[in-house]
Amino acid sequence: MKSLPLFPVTMVGSWPRSPEVLRAQRRLQRGDISRDDFERVADAAVLDVLRIQEEAGVDIVTDGEQRRDNFYSFVAAKLEGVRLMSLNEMLDVVEDRAGFERLLQTLDVPAFSILNPTCVGKVRRREPLALDEYRFLRAHTNRPIKVPLPGPYLLTRAMWVKEVAGAAYPTKEALAEDVIALLREEVAALADAGADFIQFDEPVLTEVAFNPTGTRTFMCAALAARADPKEELEWAVSLINRVVEGFDGVRTGLHICRGNWSQNETTLLSGSYHPLTPYLEQLKVRQLVLEFATPRAGELPALLGSEVIRAHKEFGMGVVNPRTEEVESVEAIVARAGEALEYLPPERVFLNPDCGFGTFSSRPMNTSEIAARKLAAMAQAAAVLRTKYPQ
Repeated sequence: MKSLPLFPVTMVGSWPRSPEVLRAQRRLQRGDISRDDFERVADAAVLDVLRIQEEAGVDIVTDGEQRRDNFYSFVAAKLEGVRLMSLNEMLDVVEDRAGFERLLQTLDVPAFSILNPTCVGKVRRREPLALDEYRFLRAHTNRPIKVPLPGPYLLTRAMWVKEVAGAAYPTKEALAEDVIALLREEVAALADAGADFIQFDEPVLTEVAFNPTGTRTFMCAALAARADPKEELEWAVSLINRVVEGFDGVRTGLHICRGNWSQNETTLLSGSYHPLTPYLEQLKVRQLVLEFATPRAGELPALLGSEVIRAHKEFGMGVVNPRTEEVESVEAIVARAGEALEYLPPERVFLNPDCGFGTFSSRPMNTSEIAARKLAAMAQAAAVLRTKYPQ
C-alpha cells in the first residue's frame, strides 16, 4: 500500500458523465457502436476526471465510474446469466405490481431511466468487473487508486427477482454463493494488480435498518428482503465478510448512504447509525465510508461512541453533500472533521463526499464544476488539518 498523508481526500466513486459519454453509452446499448469505440470515448472522459481530481488535490483517485451506467448495473455486461431490465420492464414481472408502482412514485424515480441487473440464469464472471478500469487509471497516475465495487448484499438483492431468477436459483441465498465467488475472484485480481483501496457499496443496508415494517424505499434492490431486519442485516454482514476475508494486503472499505438518486432530500432515507452500528462492528473491512454531511445521517456519537469502531476502523467521513449547489466552506469541513477527532486519531480519518456525484449516469447529482469545487474545498480543509495535527 502506498503511504498516505493525514486526512486523505478521496471520492466515493462516481462523477457526472459528459454529453459525449452519455451519447456513447446509449449508442453502445443500442448496438450502434462497438465496444472499442465506446472505450475510446470513456478513456478520454476518465483522463479528464483524473485531471480534475489531481488539480483539486485529491489524494486517492477514482476513474469516476465513467464506463458504468450506474454503480451496480454495469455488471450485466461483465457476467453470464445477467441482463439489464428497466424498472418499467420489471413492472411486468413483479408479483406486487401496484406496490412497485407506488414505490417508484414515492422515490421520484422514472421507471424508464434506471436499469437493474437481473439474474436470468446461472451467474458467472465472464470478464473482470473493474480490473481493466484499474489498469487504465494506473497507467496514467502515480496516486493511490480506489476501486468501487457493488457489495455482495446489494448485488444479490438487486439480481434476484423471484419471477425471473427462480428457475436458476430457487432462493436468493443460493444466488449469493455465486455472487461471493465472483467478487472474491475480482478482489484477488485487483489486489494482485496493486489496487490500493477496494470499496464495496452497500447503500441498501439503510433501507433494512430504517424500515422495520418492511416498507420498500430503496428502488428495486429492496424487493427481496426478509421480514426480520435483524436477520437480514446479519446475513448481509456474513456475505461482506466472506468476500473480504483473507485479503489483508489491500485496504477494503464499505460505503453506506441513505440514497443518492434525487436532489429532493425529502425522498431520501433518514436515520442515525445507531441501529446499524452493532453490524458495522462485525465487519472485517478496514474502513467505513459513511455520509455525515447531511442531518439525515444523525450524529457522530451514534457511530463513534462504539469502542469497537474506535479501536479497529478507519473512518471515511462524508463532509460535503454531493447533491447541493452550495460549496461547503473550508472552515465548516475542518470543524466537522474536528468532531471526529474527539473519538479517533488523525491517521484514521479520511475525507470524502457523502456519496458519488453521478451515481446514475442519466441522473447526475451535480455539475462537474460544482463537484470540482467541493473536492478542492475538501483538499484545502485537509491542508489546514495537517498543520493543526502534524504527522
